Amino acid sequence: MTIATANRALAGVHVLVVEDDRSIGEQLVRGLSRAGCRVDLVGSAAAALAHFEAELILLDLGLPDGDGIELCQQLREVTSAPILVVTARDTEHERVTALDAGADDYLAKPFGFAELLARMRAALRRVRTEDTPTTIGHGPLTIDLAGQRVTVNGAEVTLTAKEFDILACLAAEPGRLVTREEVFDRAWDTHWYGPMKVLDVHIAALRRKLGDASLIETVYGRGFRLRQP
Repeated sequence: MTIATANRALAGVHVLVVEDDRSIGEQLVRGLSRAGCRVDLVGSAAAALAHFEAELILLDLGLPDGDGIELCQQLREVTSAPILVVTARDTEHERVTALDAGADDYLAKPFGFAELLARMRAALRRVRTEDTPTTIGHGPLTIDLAGQRVTVNGAEVTLTAKEFDILACLAAEPGRLVTREEVFDRAWDTHWYGPMKVLDVHIAALRRKLGDASLIETVYGRGFRLRQP
């Protein structure tokens, strides 16, 4: 994964940092904000339970008004967001207890910030994979992601593997502009160094096979989007 792709994976993600040490919390806020996250910082269990509606939670176990493990259990009851325990406690018993309480991962202080971001991306990938539908219906299109099959008005269309990957990339968020760089990151090997014009060749083939060139719109100089039905 390229650095640019890694940064995009966290862009706009709402993170709740539960940390009673203000200086550590503010360092996390600065770093996460630079990574593109939207960050709320709270310093107590009560405040965490009042602000749990985040996409990912970083949880310190040493809190002034409650046990961190108990808080983890309470958060798990009200949210499915990934919970990453970030704490100075590093015994096997504490790691096992936290994971059994509903934490998705456990990172002991001190830690490298790059590792924290990587663990956050991994946790979000797991959640997004679980939530990803196996079939996408869009107007006349039906895309079977598991079986890698595409039908148009019920008739199967034969696509190459690369054509399928490009169409699935566009269909993941119909109507949204998908930049050329995003398509390459998601449908090609991240180490692709060939001419980017190859994407236009595949798009042209896709339009021809789908039987309606207007299904895939070109935003000149920027990328493509799947037309809203």
